[in-house]
Amino acid sequence: MKNWKDVVAHRRFRYLDHSKKSFFHGKSYTALTSFAVDDVLSLFAYSEEAVPAVRLWVHPDTVVLGIPDSRLPYLEDGVRLLVDRGYQTIVRNSGGLAVALDAGVLNISLVLSDMKRISIYDCYEAMVSFIRYILQDLTDEIEAYEITSSYCPGDYDLSIDGRKFAGISQRRVKDGAAIQIYLDVEGKGRERARLIRDFYDVAKKGEETKFDYPDVDPSVMASLSELLDVALTVDAMKERVLQGIRDVSDRIVTDDFSDEELIQFEKRYELMVKRNEDVSKMQ
Repeated sequence: MKNWKDVVAHRRFRYLDHSKKSFFHGKSYTALTSFAVDDVLSLFAYSEEAVPAVRLWVHPDTVVLGIPDSRLPYLEDGVRLLVDRGYQTIVRNSGGLAVALDAGVLNISLVLSDMKRISIYDCYEAMVSFIRYILQDLTDEIEAYEITSSYCPGDYDLSIDGRKFAGISQRRVKDGAAIQIYLDVEGKGRERARLIRDFYDVAKKGEETKFDYPDVDPSVMASLSELLDVALTVDAMKERVLQGIRDVSDRIVTDDFSDEELIQFEKRYELMVKRNEDVSKMQ
């Protein structure tokens, strides 16, 4: 597996901690905002001088659907179930299927440039390697393979002893890419899985569909705190991420969005809002 240090050759990083934001330049800081922000960071990663970015984000009680989820036969019933349980629902613009976010889930976006020289698989492997690196003092048992009965299953699911705690997706915009991972850090991973299982039960109702949606088994999912039997928190994971970046960089910058980036953010945000018009009406 390719080491993340081989992929991220830059010595300077842009570090953005958006985990406690309520607003971003006049917009409520929801998951819609987060995906628009990642698009902008990717869009501006267009030159050899571009600085890779690491962005942290947390959103309370949100279920992020994949594009195939938006085609479920009884989607409106599924969204109503989520609303009744206190969850907002959005459809993202990157790969994957339904994922449950809450205050115990840390999302990390690694935004890289010059995608002509970096394969999709190298990017996934870089994220896997980075997570192993920042948790190396706690475990050497993290594996990357598909946990088929988890929610949002994929080849780069991260698990310990067969129980998944993280999933990775990727979004490419022009010459940049955002490699996004959600980490179930604290809380009960099984309860998150039950929520997504119930969503599919209601939104599909056993009908045959062209797309093969997962048959979620809550027993195969857990948080890192549960798997490692330590009181690991989102704040502690944020410190690990920052230290991991410090270990391989000479300088960390925390620049806010430039005027040019803000112009593109408005456009990308509106695209996300438009993508979610139908789901928004169901809530």
